[in-house]
This record gives sequence, structure tokens and C-alpha cells, in this order.
Amino acid sequence: MLIFGFHPVREALRHRPHEVEQVLLAERRAGRRAEEIVRLCERQRVPLERIASAELSKRVEGVHNGFAAQLRASTAAEAGGDLELVVLVEDIQDPHNLGALMRVCEGAGVGRVLIRDRGSASVTAAVVKTSAGAVEWLSIDRVPNTANAISAYRDQGYWVYGAAGEGDPCWDVDLTGKVMLCIGGEESGLRARTRKVCDRLVGVPMQGRVESLNVSTAASALLFEALRQRRAKTRDAGQNES
Repeated sequence: MLIFGFHPVREALRHRPHEVEQVLLAERRAGRRAEEIVRLCERQRVPLERIASAELSKRVEGVHNGFAAQLRASTAAEAGGDLELVVLVEDIQDPHNLGALMRVCEGAGVGRVLIRDRGSASVTAAVVKTSAGAVEWLSIDRVPNTANAISAYRDQGYWVYGAAGEGDPCWDVDLTGKVMLCIGGEESGLRARTRKVCDRLVGVPMQGRVESLNVSTAASALLFEALRQRRAKTRDAGQNES
């Protein structure tokens, strides 16, 4: 897919550079905006090609103002993720933590990942590398407002659970059906407002001297418990039919 215009290209480079295959920049395009796009391409290691404006106009059906980007075809649809299992992430600032979390999400069969736009790391090359390529198989969206995203999914019948150390043990909570799991940042976890709008808080009781797990490890415990429950439910349903 080809996107065009300064703002769409800049946002793609800032927030989902792993999806940008190549940036096209009109040869005579100069100035602050062109310099910003060049810097972003260098930072994110995205190939940039300078082409004649007339040639760019042939490729783009619309007003491009000298900027266009070719996005990779999404492989997420081929991954077979569970669309009724959604993860919402807010305020994870370390790209390595975000990448590790994406690897867990893909391994547990998450159907979609929502990342709060402000306060969270972008899906950069470092995130892709840490995820061991898992990012390429996930459907990832940036959302401007956590509460609005939760409300939209709740309207579709999803139960919303917040990950918190003091939450109910995850194995005592029904994590089958339509589930959204909200995961907070490294420092303080979920935002206070997000905690309030969740239907329930879930966690992993700690038995040792360490008070908590890191983000990806805690998410792994929660998501694979959800996967265990969902597989058991499917297996039991098949046995009852037979």
C-alpha cells in the first residue's frame, strides 16, 4: 500500500517504521519537512529514494506534496491469532521491554495489540529485533486514548481485565471468551484511570522475596494462563459434542 503526504509518512516512520518498506521523496523537495523525513529514515533505517516529482505523481493518485511511502503487506492476517484475545499496552517506554512483550503476545496467539500513543515506545527496529520477528505477525494499532479504546471493545462484548500485582490470581478468573488484557508500564503499572474502568484486576501471586515480575514475564504468565483456559474450553466442547 502506498501512502502519501508529509503527515501520513512522518507518522508511519515515527510509530510503525517496521511497516515502511521504502520512502519516496521528490528530488526538488527541500526544507524543514524534507529534512525531518530524511532524519527519520536514517534513524529507523528505512530506505529512501529521491525521484522526480512528475514520476511521483504518476505513482500517487492524490496530492502528495513530495512525500510518499510504500508499506509492507501485512502478514498479521495470516498468523491465525485469536481475535477475541486483545492486549492493550500503555506507558511501556523501553523498546526492549516492548519487543519482549510483543514476542509473548504472538506466542500466546493474541489477535490484536493496542498501544497507547502517548507515553509508550514506538515500534522501532529495536522493538522488532527484540521481538524476534513476532511484530511482523501481529496486528498492532496505536490508540490516542485508553479509555475510549476500552469503551469501544466493551461495547463489542469484551471483558476488560487489568494486570496488577494485587489482582486476583489469574487461574481463578475466567479468561475465556472475548477478553481484553490491559498491561501498564515499567514504573507504575496501569494508570489510575485505566484501573478504574477495568472490570477486574488480575495478577500472578508471588511466593518469593522479589515483589514483582518484569512486564513481559508477568504478561507471559497471564496470557498463557488465558491460552490454557481457552484450549481447555475448546477441548471440553469438542468432547461434549462427541
